[in-house]
Amino acid sequence: MKDTQKKSFQINKKLLKKATNKEGNRKSHIPFRLNFLFFIVFALFVALLVQLAYLQIANGAYFETKIEWSQKSVVQGNAPRGMIYDAQGEVLVGNQANQAIIYTKKQTMKSQEMLEVSKKIVELIAIEPDELTPRDKKDFWLADEANLKEAQSRLSDKETDTKLSNSQIYSNTVDKVTDEEINFDEATLKAASVFKKINGAYAMTPVYIKNKNVTTEEIATIGEHTTDIPGISTGMDWEREYPRGEFMSSILGIVSSEKTGLPEEESEKYLAKGYARNDRVGLSYLEKEYESVLRGTKSQSEVVVNKETNEIESETKTYEGEKGKNIVLTIDMEFQKKVEEILRRHYSVLQGNGKAQYSEGVYAVVNDPKTGEILAMVGLKRDQVTGELSDDTLGTINNVFTPGSSIKGATIMAGYDNGVISGNDTLVDEIIQLQGDPIKKSVFTYGPRSMTAIDALRESSNVYMMKIAFALMGETYSPNMTLGWHPEVFDTLRTTYENFGLGTYTGIDLPGESPGFVSRQNYTPDGNEVAGRMGNLLDLSYGNFDAYTPLQIASYISTIANDGVRVAPHVVKGIYGNNENGGLGQMEQKITPKTLSTVGTPDQLAIIQEGMYQVINGGGTAASMPRTKYLAAGKTGTAEVSEANPADPNNPISLVNSTMVAYAPVDDPKVAVTIILPRIKDDKDHTNTSITAEILDAYYDFYEK
Repeated sequence: MKDTQKKSFQINKKLLKKATNKEGNRKSHIPFRLNFLFFIVFALFVALLVQLAYLQIANGAYFETKIEWSQKSVVQGNAPRGMIYDAQGEVLVGNQANQAIIYTKKQTMKSQEMLEVSKKIVELIAIEPDELTPRDKKDFWLADEANLKEAQSRLSDKETDTKLSNSQIYSNTVDKVTDEEINFDEATLKAASVFKKINGAYAMTPVYIKNKNVTTEEIATIGEHTTDIPGISTGMDWEREYPRGEFMSSILGIVSSEKTGLPEEESEKYLAKGYARNDRVGLSYLEKEYESVLRGTKSQSEVVVNKETNEIESETKTYEGEKGKNIVLTIDMEFQKKVEEILRRHYSVLQGNGKAQYSEGVYAVVNDPKTGEILAMVGLKRDQVTGELSDDTLGTINNVFTPGSSIKGATIMAGYDNGVISGNDTLVDEIIQLQGDPIKKSVFTYGPRSMTAIDALRESSNVYMMKIAFALMGETYSPNMTLGWHPEVFDTLRTTYENFGLGTYTGIDLPGESPGFVSRQNYTPDGNEVAGRMGNLLDLSYGNFDAYTPLQIASYISTIANDGVRVAPHVVKGIYGNNENGGLGQMEQKITPKTLSTVGTPDQLAIIQEGMYQVINGGGTAASMPRTKYLAAGKTGTAEVSEANPADPNNPISLVNSTMVAYAPVDDPKVAVTIILPRIKDDKDHTNTSITAEILDAYYDFYEK
């Protein structure tokens, strides 16, 4: 027992000694770790001091500049747009410069401050109140901190719930403002109008407080109070002016105001290009199409802001900005007026004869077939009640009409393209009688008669064109036959038509043109839309089914005149800089012809051109056309249309679209003319050819003398 206890004691003593040795070893490591940690901290501290010294000594000037620039901002100012001139350099759209009162909103500005600034401004200058919405007035009323607290006191706990956003709580606050509280007097309405402009402006972005009818006294008064109202200044603004009044206004387009700024649907596109939301931009037609050219380069000013007060201390202009480039049109204002006068005079005769009772008006396009330059485009729209004519130039690119026989040259080319005719092939003109359908024929058809392609154009054979359509379907005509189902032939014809510019976009440098109306009004038994009945295909072949714009028809005749080369029409001749007085400078870019498609071979085109020559000069459908100073070629057209007859619904009123296309001189075409007289009672007066002849002579007098 004693031996066992002694042995146990010795074991415990050894274990205690071993444990004591381990503890001693652990304690001996602590001072070393602390010293190592202190060394690391010391090294980092030294490194920090070295870096600070480097920044202070080596780069001190750089960072001082950075600090200085943090107090500065660049403010941009508007620049005038470029101007629009006619072909002779006459101003069609210019700029009216106006004195302006401008306010540059500082980087951070509370509603109370904007309120106080607005009240100060209306005490200095005359302000016309804007059209203010109830919300505009409530925002102004709530800008007063006392009013804001009063309105907030009316909110329930639910309306101020912490889960609501600040904007939701503010909206609830707005709802608490009563109608009586925004029943403003005249002076308050003026201040509210100024407040709305400042409140809606971006920081460090100038906003026009007043840019019309600013007096010299107001300019002087503002100059005396620039220190009282930091950010207020005077300058110049501009607005579009039209020295020729409404002349061609429909294609010139309009520009947004500073108030409306960027159009909402296109704002992202403009913002990505560096525009501000209140920038003025072209909204339609030429102003929109040439926005990138017409917009000016903004001026730039360096604004120094006091860091403590956030007030603007000084403003120094660093770049004066640059007026936008100018565009010169292909249209001579005087020639355009002459063409309009010709149309008005002849149309008035139709009205006097009672033949224009249902007509929509009259349209003409005059162009250079080789370059695509539009020399005149006139549309006159008839008021269906008063009969008065008004400008509808846009109708030349977005109104559509069935043209009749004037497009028969394109059908002959479709025959060539698809190998169903060649050269001056002969086909039989005869009455076409399909089973269950009314007869179809040419105006002159009384019995079978062989005709060449040239004959068919000269005498305007509908049947020759229908025979081409039969061949495209793989059918041979026989009386009382039933046509097979060949809807693909609609596309066959239209493919060739599109190469002439019919039923497709012409490529004109104006937005908003119509692609024409390609009729797809029929359905298969299972409900799928198809191109039309086979009888419609025959109508299509001689111009009595699809509808085209006057400009598309002009593209068609120009392609024939230009030996099968279709070029894009354009109304801008070139882009010009500014002279030292801000007027028209030197040409910087000429708009060159753009080829869109080609069609036919020289031999094929020669057949079509000869046929059109004989239309006027070989006893054809335009034989009665007055002699002109040019030797011309062309094609007439008469499309049958109808008008509902209130007196007899089962017997609609028969009308026609009377058309004419021509080019001259035949050996070297310089001008093409397209005339559309829609929905007149008849064309027995040959008004279409008379107008064409006068326009050709007018062109000669303007450009050849």
